[in-house]
This record gives sequence, structure tokens and C-alpha cells, in this order.
Amino acid sequence: MALTATIYNFDIELADTDRAVYESLALRVAQHPSESDEYLVARLLAYLLEYAEGIEFSRGVSDPDEPTIAIRDLAGRIKTWIEIGTPDAARLHKASKVADRVAVYTHKDPTVFLKQLAGEKIFRAEALELYSLDRAMVSALVARLERRVAFSLSVTDHELYLSFSSEKLQGGAENLTGAVVRLAQGG
Repeated sequence: MALTATIYNFDIELADTDRAVYESLALRVAQHPSESDEYLVARLLAYLLEYAEGIEFSRGVSDPDEPTIAIRDLAGRIKTWIEIGTPDAARLHKASKVADRVAVYTHKDPTVFLKQLAGEKIFRAEALELYSLDRAMVSALVARLERRVAFSLSVTDHELYLSFSSEKLQGGAENLTGAVVRLAQGG
């Protein structure tokens, strides 16, 4: 018997002062059975941090040649290729050839990820944008996952402020904070 995806509904008020993006979003996000809760949350946060006209989640594991998240122009060409976790150098090499911009958001140990990429052949490696999501914040958001989640996200100077509007909070605080750190790569 095949496992099916779990569907999450997110109602989000996004206020990204770093990029002057202010939106009310209602997202239906499918979680593949092989996808961890941490990966799902990192994917959601990356989507919000990159939100722009033409953004979309990929078709999932059924299409491994597609980015996890893409921002496409009106002609359907990928402008921004966004990956989550620790993609290998070959995937980033391909992405850099296809898209004008490549961003990676990792929710894992960034030191290990940077070592994995060191010395690897990646087209336009110096242009890669590598970001580390606050792992404690990702874990705290995972603890609050329900099939329907409503929150507001404010972004200021790469700091994230999440405020939950649910009345049945589990695990305490109504607010979460964390940083998104741009990683320096060695070459």
C-alpha cells in the first residue's frame, strides 16, 4: 500500500521589511511521506523568505530535475532556483547553469554542508547564496505543526519573528524568533 502525502494549510501574514514584501498568503503544502517535518518547515520558511511574483513549489520527488522551489518569469524560465537542506555539488552545478540565481536554505549543520561543497566543481560557485536557518526555531515550529496553522512572520535585518494566532498552542510561547545567516563559502 502506497503512502500518500500529508496536506498542510498555512495562513500567513508576511511582513518582510528587508525586501519590502507584505502579503497575506494561504498556502496548501504537500508533505511527501519521505520528507521530514524539519525539511517541510525549512521549505516553507525558504518560500516565505524568497516570496516574489512567479514563485512555486516543485512537483516534489516525482520530478528530481526541478528545483525544490522556483521563481519563474512570465515565459516559464527559472529565474531563481531554491534548494533546501544539503544538496550535492552536482545539483548546484546544474542549477547554476539553468538559473540566474541559486539559493540554498539549510536546516542542518552548516559546517558539514560547507565542507561537503569545498573544492567541488560548481558553475558560478561564487554567486551561490547559502543560508542557514536557525535550527532551534525550525524545531520549535515543527513542534507546532498541525494540519492548519496560522501565523504572522516579520523579517527585519535577517531576523525572523513568528507570532501564532492559534488559541490551542502546544508547548508554550506564542512567539518564536530566529536568524537567517548567510554562509561564507571557501571557494
